[in-house]
Amino acid sequence: MRLREVDWRDLATMAALEGEIFPDDAWSEATMWAELAMRPRRAYLVADDGAQGGGLLGYAGLDLAGDVADVMTVAVDPRARGRGLGRALLTGLHDLARDAGCGAVMLEVRADNDSAVGLYRAHGYEVVRTRPGYYRDAAGGPARDALIMRKELDEDD
Repeated sequence: MRLREVDWRDLATMAALEGEIFPDDAWSEATMWAELAMRPRRAYLVADDGAQGGGLLGYAGLDLAGDVADVMTVAVDPRARGRGLGRALLTGLHDLARDAGCGAVMLEVRADNDSAVGLYRAHGYEVVRTRPGYYRDAAGGPARDALIMRKELDEDD
């Protein structure tokens, strides 16, 4: 597995993976193009299998608009989970934020996404507040809370 900067050729695969992982509120390929166009304020990494033309295993993005960076997304192909890809992508985002002079990173996550919340807690994120009913269910089910989490960046994170 290797991490690299996202390339426009990755966007169709990212959009397909996005729809699989986040079916209720997936970003479209057009939204991903818009995110890529916002560089250098936005920074995106992909994890692939390292082979020539290798398969995309996950991606993550960051907004670098101030002294606190915001995680835009972290997504790992369900077939590749349990291999440390989420951890590697998150660490890559921390490195990008630190290199940009940010002292902290914030993110928002569905409160019922136990694996993501566990990943973030394991990396030092703490809940700073909850947004009740923030995530709406496309099928009309109950809305889900969002957790706003923050991590202070240290030199050795």
